[in-house]
Amino acid sequence: MAASASASASAATALAFSSLLLFVSSVFGGNFYQDFEITWGNDRANILNNGDLLTLSLDRDSGSGFRSNNVYLFAKIDMQLKLVPGNSAGTVTTYYLKSEGSTWDEIDFEFLGNLTGDPYTLHTNVYTQGKGDREQQFHLWFDPTADFHTYSILWNPEGIIFSVDGTPVREFKNHESSGVLFPTKQPMRLYSSLWNADDWATRGGLVKTDWSQAPFVASYRNFKADVCVWSEGVSSCSSGAHSAGGGWLSENLDNTRQQRLKWVQRNYMIYNYCTDAERFPQGYPPECTLNTAA
Repeated sequence: MAASASASASAATALAFSSLLLFVSSVFGGNFYQDFEITWGNDRANILNNGDLLTLSLDRDSGSGFRSNNVYLFAKIDMQLKLVPGNSAGTVTTYYLKSEGSTWDEIDFEFLGNLTGDPYTLHTNVYTQGKGDREQQFHLWFDPTADFHTYSILWNPEGIIFSVDGTPVREFKNHESSGVLFPTKQPMRLYSSLWNADDWATRGGLVKTDWSQAPFVASYRNFKADVCVWSEGVSSCSSGAHSAGGGWLSENLDNTRQQRLKWVQRNYMIYNYCTDAERFPQGYPPECTLNTAA
């Protein structure tokens, strides 16, 4: 009964938050020249096809990366990625939202490379005020190097949903009313990078990067974002007006998508911090119990 009341309170808080936002979010997508800037790697990062395609590459000297021109406070983001093919062991392709400062918030997709024929590991994490340790990892039900696939982040006052080709793989609900930190106050920028992490990425660092396979290349296309742009302390989703419905700002998982989430977690999840008793001998983090109860 207490868990149910807590879940209801959390939902009510999120609904109240979203009802204060007039749903006039900004929509972006379609051109990397307009939406992003290359931040490191020099000519290892390239925008091609009149802005329709972006590629990152990694060699022995350096990786590469880019970031969004805009900063967001809540967002629904889709990006199509085609990951490094072949022997990608030791490489990490990242795609994440992150705020600035020493007590940052962050919402992570990371793709950990592997030997030819072995599956990629999809690594997810959520940081609040500089603290993460909320890892969930998955294998995918397809080869992410053979074609482009859509990886999505929905971040709104109710929670965070990670999806792959429209199928949810992880949900992190807003349980602030129960004392669990949740990113609601720090605007975040979208980042992506390709870099060498062979000290930990593949089998805990046992498998090193084979530089004879370099350059390693990851490709991006079809960026789409419904977002609340944050600029000079003001959100493009105006405050002070009541919104009926609220679109993606109040979106959560319906029963069908809840069942898809359970299917993924039952068949493809390979690590969940919420079941790692050795790591948390004093008890699991509170959101683990709250999410199960909800």
